[in-house]
Amino acid sequence: MGEMKWYVLRTAGGKEKKAKEYLVKEIERSGLQDQVGQVLVPAKNEIVTKNGKRKAVEKLLFPGYVFIQAELSARLEDIIRNLVPGMSGFLTENKSTSGTQTERKPVPIRDEEIQRILGELDENADNAAETEVNFEVEDKVKITDGPFSGFSGTVEDILEDRSKLKVAVQIFGRKTYLELSFTQVTKE
Repeated sequence: MGEMKWYVLRTAGGKEKKAKEYLVKEIERSGLQDQVGQVLVPAKNEIVTKNGKRKAVEKLLFPGYVFIQAELSARLEDIIRNLVPGMSGFLTENKSTSGTQTERKPVPIRDEEIQRILGELDENADNAAETEVNFEVEDKVKITDGPFSGFSGTVEDILEDRSKLKVAVQIFGRKTYLELSFTQVTKE
């Protein structure tokens, strides 16, 4: 048995996950599991705050591509090229065979490249979700949670690394600074 290498497969935009599902099912149906290590659709989770509502969103790192770790055989190549809906084949290099005919040969990606991609996925797993900030300094906000719920204030600073805002609020006629989570406030 040869060495498994990583290859990049092209898919229709927005069909990456479906193409992966079909590919995995077709590999199992054909009994080729021993030739395939992993099939990946690299993505990262982000928490997006819009109109005061937090929502977890999965963003693809490489839209339109699926990665496969495999020991290629003619049967596996045929499945990938012809039997998986939404998949248009491998990233290839063209090699001239005889005169004007060219052969499209799948090219494995370098180990450094896949290690970087896998490292990003591991890092993303550690930081369960990054937060996209929809607040700006001097935005007017209303506190919706916590002991100061109902108060209004102004964003003075954004502490992205901690997912917090520094908000100036008038309490008993004095300006008081509060450190609040993104989820505790909404824009006014």
